[in-house]
Amino acid sequence: MREFKNLGSEDNKHWFSELCFCILTANSTAKLGIKIQRELGADGFLTFSRMALTRALRKAGHRFYNTRAQYIVEARKFADIKAIITRFEGTGQARDWLVKNVLGIGPKEASHFLRNVGYDDVAILDRHILSLMREHGLICRTPRTLGMKKYLTIESRLKELAKRVGVSLGELDLYLWYTKTGEVLK
Repeated sequence: MREFKNLGSEDNKHWFSELCFCILTANSTAKLGIKIQRELGADGFLTFSRMALTRALRKAGHRFYNTRAQYIVEARKFADIKAIITRFEGTGQARDWLVKNVLGIGPKEASHFLRNVGYDDVAILDRHILSLMREHGLICRTPRTLGMKKYLTIESRLKELAKRVGVSLGELDLYLWYTKTGEVLK
């Protein structure tokens, strides 16, 4: 969690790199997103042409290399992402803005981005977390899709649990993810 807080103190360029990482992990893996983020670096996300990004993503093995390259190029209009996000009064407003304005970012990816830049009051409701929640009776079934309303409803159940055990929602989410996967990536 300290690493995430530290990233939160970084500049727009590092925040933008993290946003691109989250764009890449949708319907993919964090491991592949990390690999690509390391290979391209923040400067690559900001400066590579769409074609160069497409080639790099394809070479790295990303399934959706064309679409993700386009999303990253489109996201450049928000290269000052830290300045944008930190102007919001609450995490909910910031997450809503991300979902509505950044192509390729849904509630899960927006939450992932916010957690990775230091916000600890969001949950990343991926298949691992949802599976654990179902196994322990927090939800009846794993939803096929998660729009914002359903996302917030399920997240509120984790929020209650986090409050009961005395940790932040972000810490609980990370702990549950580790419990299910046996690793912490980011």
